[in-house]
Amino acid sequence: MSKGKSLLLGILVGGTVSAAATLLATPESGRNLRSRAQNIEWKELIEKFKDDGLKIKEQFTETSKEGAVLIKKLTREMKSSVEDWKRTVEPHQESIHTYLEEIESNLRDLEDKVKV
Repeated sequence: MSKGKSLLLGILVGGTVSAAATLLATPESGRNLRSRAQNIEWKELIEKFKDDGLKIKEQFTETSKEGAVLIKKLTREMKSSVEDWKRTVEPHQESIHTYLEEIESNLRDLEDKVKV
C-alpha cells in the first residue's frame, strides 16, 4: 500500500473510532445537548450585546463631557484673544484712521494731477 492510501485509511479509521467514542461518552441525547448549547449561545450573545451597549453608552457620556469642557475652554481662550487684540489695536486706532485719511487725500491729489 502506498503512503497516501495508508494515511487516508488511518484518518478514516481514527475519525470513526473518535466519533464512536464521543457518542458513547455523551451523557445526554443529541437533541438535548444541541438545545442546551443553543440556549447558552443565545444567552452569552445577549449578555455580550448588553455589555457592549453599556460600554458604548459610558464612552459616549465621557466623550460628551470631555467635549463640553473643551468647548468651554476654547470659548474662554477665544474671548481672551479677542480682548487682547482689542487692547492692542485700540491705542493705535486713531493713528490708523489718520493714516488712512492721509492716503485718501494723497490719492485725490494724485487723481487731480493726472486729470490736468
